Amino acid sequence: LNWLGVDVESLRPTHINKLHLTTQSGKSTYANLPLGGFGISRYTLDNYLYQLLLNSGVTVFQESVTDVQFDEDLFTVKTTNNMTFTAKQVIGAYGKRSALDIKLDRPFIKKKAPFLGVKAHYKGGFPDDIVALHNFKGGYCGVSKVEDDKINICYLADYETFKEYKNIESYQQNVLMKNKVLKDILQRSELLFEAPITISQLSFGAKQAVTNHVLMVGDAAGLIHPLCGNGMAMAFHGAKIVSETLIAYLNRDIKSRAELEKKYTKIWNKTFNSRLKTGSILSSLLQREILTDFLINVITKMPWLLKQIIKRTHGKPLLGND
Repeated sequence: LNWLGVDVESLRPTHINKLHLTTQSGKSTYANLPLGGFGISRYTLDNYLYQLLLNSGVTVFQESVTDVQFDEDLFTVKTTNNMTFTAKQVIGAYGKRSALDIKLDRPFIKKKAPFLGVKAHYKGGFPDDIVALHNFKGGYCGVSKVEDDKINICYLADYETFKEYKNIESYQQNVLMKNKVLKDILQRSELLFEAPITISQLSFGAKQAVTNHVLMVGDAAGLIHPLCGNGMAMAFHGAKIVSETLIAYLNRDIKSRAELEKKYTKIWNKTFNSRLKTGSILSSLLQREILTDFLINVITKMPWLLKQIIKRTHGKPLLGND
């Protein structure tokens, strides 16, 4: 980010270097995070990047894309306000799940997704330097601090478990708070949102990095699992890959669209596939209480194992010229 001229420190992020992992039964362990990270909200970071774009002379259209068509080596993009754009290349950076996925006939969108995501900011006491992962029946909850002393609490829940309860508050009281550490955090924290934000139909199944010639990035290319490290960092890394590959194509260093798509897919898979698969395996383990307790017991006795898990899910430091 510094290489791009992004001054993250001006946004007053927290600096995170420890992981705290707990189970519903009370098992607990800590680990250092060698690469570290910073805590900042998507809203603050997105707005900062938006202002950077405006200051650089970029025109931003506040539109929702409804359709993308490709014909005779040219894209046509349509929006909700009947605007039409043409472009030599389109990048899909629209997140986890969109009506565009239906338009593009992506296979994953046809499958029933079993997970629900819930997120909110809170006011309360929590260490600045820790990211916590608290397990509960049917899911797990991440807790960390972001800018302005706010606590970011988000959790992934199995929809079958969630639908047994009338609302989020009831679910949290009856399911999440069975984990005593999580119960203590929630009871000592005050909700800053009017209501938590929910995202349904979360699928961690495989996606394609290229669909109908659109180059996908971030969650649109493959849903970045909470256990794969810093999701925003992975999204930035993916954006760097697509930018560099696309520049090579526009400069004619890559000779054809077919070569562009093949190269981008190869680099994306090499960079992220292993981490996403490891995260998926860990997610399956954390949804089974007995296996989670066993895993915590093992890594408590063998700390090197947790270090290897962190290494396999967090990747390597990304430098500007990498």
